Amino acid sequence: MRATVGAPIPDVGPVPAGPVAPPADPPAYPSDLERDVVSDASTRYHLRPIRPADAPGLIAFHHHLAARSVYLRFFSFHPELSAREVERFTCVDYIDRLALVAELDGRLIAVGRFESGPGETEAEVAFVVSDEFQHHGIGTVLLAELATAARERGILAFRAETLVENRAMLDVFHHSGFPVSSSVEFGTVTVRFPIV
Repeated sequence: MRATVGAPIPDVGPVPAGPVAPPADPPAYPSDLERDVVSDASTRYHLRPIRPADAPGLIAFHHHLAARSVYLRFFSFHPELSAREVERFTCVDYIDRLALVAELDGRLIAVGRFESGPGETEAEVAFVVSDEFQHHGIGTVLLAELATAARERGILAFRAETLVENRAMLDVFHHSGFPVSSSVEFGTVTVRFPIV
């Protein structure tokens, strides 16, 4: 089920008093992918699949990224996520499109995702880690967890595109233990590697 950002909200009458229940997980939500992790810097965080209810948290996460981190992720100056991007990034099917978030005290500190077409065995992978939590091994954990989830969904290989100057992301790929091949064109590196 896809949530529509910006759609008119129907009038459902008065809201009942009392405590408000937290939003329910989407029907296909893979709770088996949730786990607690300790980073290389001994930071304890929770890793879980993204939910549509994470839209405000994702917007806040993006706002707190340094301009350079945003540039390295989007290859351009991109200070705001559009409503369409927020919907696309938070409303996934958990099969061909899956995203994991690292969460600390209710705040998103990293997001990783893979995406493939129906029936495809290669998926594009990407991740970004909040600036103050970079170099703590979180990107490495995200990549490993995404690879495990992708294999279970029939994905055999990952590909990614990043800028030549994004040494941190390239180091994560090259130290992942997977046999990585890469090519460079116009300042962009394309990496591919099997995950089986």
